[in-house]
Amino acid sequence: MKAEVWYNASMGFTLLPKGVPPGKRLFDLLLTVLAIILLSPVMLGVALFIWVKDGRPVLFNQPRPGLKGRIFTLHKFRTMSNAMDKKGRPLPDDQRLSRWGRILRGTSLDELPELFNVLLGEMSWVGPRPLLVVYLERYSPEQMRRHDVLPGITGWAQVNGRNAITWEEKFALDVWYVDHWSLWLDIKIMFMTVGVVLRGKDVNHPGDRTEGEFKGNRDSGSGSDR
Repeated sequence: MKAEVWYNASMGFTLLPKGVPPGKRLFDLLLTVLAIILLSPVMLGVALFIWVKDGRPVLFNQPRPGLKGRIFTLHKFRTMSNAMDKKGRPLPDDQRLSRWGRILRGTSLDELPELFNVLLGEMSWVGPRPLLVVYLERYSPEQMRRHDVLPGITGWAQVNGRNAITWEEKFALDVWYVDHWSLWLDIKIMFMTVGVVLRGKDVNHPGDRTEGEFKGNRDSGSGSDR
């Protein structure tokens, strides 16, 4: 299945995205409004820190495929510098990812702006991570099923290996979540996520600062949700 057969339009605000269980959306909205209120001082502090340390932009914005492959703009705090080589090209990721950037990723503080994606109905608290748009045409039909639900800030794959498992394993876990979704499963995953974040477990594949690209169904490297 190729990317062109999927939707290619910004989702925008949706109170109840078509195909999303009302209970899941209500849970997302209530928790998100509360989280934004409580965490706004933290988000402001992180934003000021990035601005002082590395200047603007504070946010990393990138198009990602969401529900049914529709494209939306993902928001994160920026964790990499704008360093360029002599030809004006960005340096490799592992050279631009700073110590504080690794801390933000390891604590998942870089994910906080995604709360606004959840508020808009573009994401959920729990679901398969939204990856790169180019990957749409590299998935098998079975792997493409990960887009049958809203993408999430955390997910079943993230609490069962995070970045220390292969792409195939990650996608299999994503599809398992699609087939077994329940509100109780979402709550379980959120509690498991707290433990994963506190332990800093499987943030990166051993030896890597950033993760490899998914090149297609023959790829067997580690996954990236960055």
